[in-house]
Amino acid sequence: MNKDLITLIGEMMGGFSKGQRMIADYIINHYDKAAFMTASRLGSTVGVSESTVVRFASEVGYEGYPQLQRALQELIRNRLTAVQRMEVTTEQVGGSDVLSKVLGSDIENIRRTLEESSTQTFNNAVDALCNARTIYILGIRSSSALSRFLYFYFNHILDDVRLINTNSSSEMFEQILRIGPQDVFIGITFPRYSQRTYNGAKFATDSGAKVIAITDSPQSPIASISDTVLLARSDMASFVDSLVAPLSLINALIVAVGLRKKNEISATFSRLERIWDEYNVYEKIEGTHDIDVTKI
Repeated sequence: MNKDLITLIGEMMGGFSKGQRMIADYIINHYDKAAFMTASRLGSTVGVSESTVVRFASEVGYEGYPQLQRALQELIRNRLTAVQRMEVTTEQVGGSDVLSKVLGSDIENIRRTLEESSTQTFNNAVDALCNARTIYILGIRSSSALSRFLYFYFNHILDDVRLINTNSSSEMFEQILRIGPQDVFIGITFPRYSQRTYNGAKFATDSGAKVIAITDSPQSPIASISDTVLLARSDMASFVDSLVAPLSLINALIVAVGLRKKNEISATFSRLERIWDEYNVYEKIEGTHDIDVTKI
């Protein structure tokens, strides 16, 4: 749908039945809560039947209520404030079994990420990374954990990888000043989307570099200026950003690049093992030196 969903519902209000108008009014005024309600929950909250909610979704132009719900979630992806997210968390989880609900949500995010992933797009990203002269990685706020994890492993398996450490826009541009057509910029951003990450990606693409976006939606601002968009679901129905699915996607990216470069990185890892052993980087477990890994 081209129009803002809330605007569309408002324009259609005159043609709705009484029950449908009640649903529409609730969605318009409480879209942040409606986006995470089941059809049954929304119906009971408004005072109509579940079937009326389902018919409302069809009336608005969707195949069913799940499609309407996803459209609402896409709409508000970058609109929820921290306070609103806290309220949603309280409604969704409350004092019930937090462990099972949060882990269940993370499992669902990984499942949907796999279903919605394109193998061709993923392989295009791997090709670009393996052929890059220099790789720049940027993730702000909670996404910085993902960027650091990606950098840690890429720094072991690729020749020139740079993690953009920045507290201001000026510092960021100074660190990517020399980015060019032979380079790749990886921008990692999830709701609420970072303006600085978008600006870095825009500078990179204007400089001729390939841009790989790791984000959650085709509607993410960075997607429109990226050569390759890798999508991973994050759970915005919480005041804590769920980065389980994005981390799983990044794991896959590291493994894929590592397999492509396995002949080249074998010597690197052998040298690292000698350094780690010489300088006692890792704690040794007694007896492990006697293990013959060929027999495991």
